[in-house]
Amino acid sequence: MPTSRASVQRRTSSLSRVLLTVTAGFFALSASTVFAKDTLTVYTYESFTSEWGPGPVVKEAFEKTCDCELNFVALDSSTGILSRVQLEGESTRADVVLGLDTNLMALAEDTGLLEPSGVDTSALSLPIEWNSDVFVPFDYGYFAFVYDTEQLPEPPTSFDALIDAPDDLKIIIQDPRTSTPGLGLLLWMKSVYGDAAAEKWEALQPKILTVTKGWSEAYFSLFLAGEAPMVLSYSTSPGYHMAIDETEQYQAAAFDEGHYLQVEVAALLKSSKNKELGRKFLSFMLTPEFQTAIPLTNVMYPATDIGDELPEAFTRLIEPANTLLIDSATVRDQRKAWIDEWLEATTR
Repeated sequence: MPTSRASVQRRTSSLSRVLLTVTAGFFALSASTVFAKDTLTVYTYESFTSEWGPGPVVKEAFEKTCDCELNFVALDSSTGILSRVQLEGESTRADVVLGLDTNLMALAEDTGLLEPSGVDTSALSLPIEWNSDVFVPFDYGYFAFVYDTEQLPEPPTSFDALIDAPDDLKIIIQDPRTSTPGLGLLLWMKSVYGDAAAEKWEALQPKILTVTKGWSEAYFSLFLAGEAPMVLSYSTSPGYHMAIDETEQYQAAAFDEGHYLQVEVAALLKSSKNKELGRKFLSFMLTPEFQTAIPLTNVMYPATDIGDELPEAFTRLIEPANTLLIDSATVRDQRKAWIDEWLEATTR
């Protein structure tokens, strides 16, 4: 059957459109390949990435220093971060883990998944000397019992005073199996009482209103709702209330024995495909752009001296009489036994 000229023109036009579409797609794909930004994936905990946490500020500031995208992956806890990279192994998407702490360092290093940071840490200003070449600190704080001054005008000033207080004084704590502060309290008690920790836990049991899975539930859902006058938190927590809420209602009780230290750290994964960018980020953590965001977003002390940029409220926080810390290797070796001891003592 003869083909009309109009039919040929229509076919030619259609073919041209197809070719133009394919060509445009090819060049778009080529351009996106050539000009695609490097993406740095950082595993961290949920509160770090929340709208009120440091994550949004850090992301914006870091991306200004590089032609890259900073991608935070939020997990439920510091322990969750470590468990995730252990599960994923060398196939993990993470380039950097941010939010482990001194209690998890030995366990994390034993996985063989991390490598030296190559970061100059001479600018650090911590209560302890820092000698790790794998982990880079970004903030620190002390575990403490925060109390409501309206419910409890005169708080206990030691563990012994807390244990000996009337049983109608109730506290809210967190589970050491699932919570960083919960583990911190367990180690704090162990630092103070040693082999007598189990009997002290048993003596403390009547004061414990409840044990929550995580800090947020304990602090926001229960303590600030007035369910108990004391909650396990950080000595820096009142700094936020004083600076942002403009109230001195919530304060930390200074304990005579001293307070247990937590240093939060980040590290580079051996399997990272963006190690240069990862090291740049780890170095960026120690710059003023990162460090000045810490006090009122992560509500911790910055890991470097930020001078006058430290909020005035932080100068009115309690200062521990002693800095308590059990070395990371001992925590790794004894953690399970100490948690079992805690479980037995608090469920009798």
